[in-house]
Amino acid sequence: MSTTLYSRLGELKGITKLVDDVVDLHMHNPTVSPRFIPYMDQPDRLMLIKQHTVHFFCAGAGGPQEYKGRDMVSTHKGMNISEQEYLAVVDDIMEALDKNHFGDQEKKDVLAILYSLKGVVIRL
Repeated sequence: MSTTLYSRLGELKGITKLVDDVVDLHMHNPTVSPRFIPYMDQPDRLMLIKQHTVHFFCAGAGGPQEYKGRDMVSTHKGMNISEQEYLAVVDDIMEALDKNHFGDQEKKDVLAILYSLKGVVIRL
């Protein structure tokens, strides 16, 4: 019997750590940091964004958490996210997976999820 991606990523605790690491990488990534650095002065807003991201990721990975945030189209509407920015975010997520010692299968599964969302994040 195969385990869920949620389980393989360490459930809520592991995914929370992963999201924290990803946001930290975004803050230092020159391609996407302009979108994230303003939240440094809004710690409550940043915490809410992280919480929504954790729940979104948990739910999408097969966990029991209920995502109560906005849908991806509404969340990214009007942001004019470029392909380069999208790929920088994907790279940061892959780096965070490496940092947390996740295997190739977890990386492939996460990458599949990310690419399934590409069309609603990048609105050409």
